[in-house]
Amino acid sequence: MDIKELFAKQEEMKRKNLNAKAEKESEITKVMTFYIGDQVYGIEIPSVIEIIGVPHITVVPGIPYYIKGIINVRSKVVPVIDMRSRFGKEEKEYNERTNTIIIEEGGVSVGVIVDEVIGVLPVYAKNIANSPDRIGVNDNKFIKYLLEMQDGIKLVLDVAKLIYDGDMYLTEE
Repeated sequence: MDIKELFAKQEEMKRKNLNAKAEKESEITKVMTFYIGDQVYGIEIPSVIEIIGVPHITVVPGIPYYIKGIINVRSKVVPVIDMRSRFGKEEKEYNERTNTIIIEEGGVSVGVIVDEVIGVLPVYAKNIANSPDRIGVNDNKFIKYLLEMQDGIKLVLDVAKLIYDGDMYLTEE
């Protein structure tokens, strides 16, 4: 191999490394982040319809404990899940920071009540953590992936599993 071939090969390797780095640094999606207790969770922005306060909730008998009832959002009946209850945390009284995030998957809308909305974060491939599946760390079936950020780990929820989980069928027909 002559010197020109060596330099060409070296340049090609540099380009591949730059492309791999750029690919890792390109934004994949955005995530709406919020608190449930002291843990930060997220939902991918394409699933978020809107954020509202906690409206009047109509209680429906015979539904799972974590579904607080139904609300009317733009003339549409939407079931509401209290995320603290859903994740086995102690319930607390709603306050001015408590929000309801209206999410949608496959044409089905659900409201999720969270302690406080934080904001929107861009998601890059380099931030997505490899997590052991079902080995104590990621036993929560609602976690889609983990984000490793400078200020800590954020748990991104799987909206489809939240909406279509076995005992949660308060969806409009």
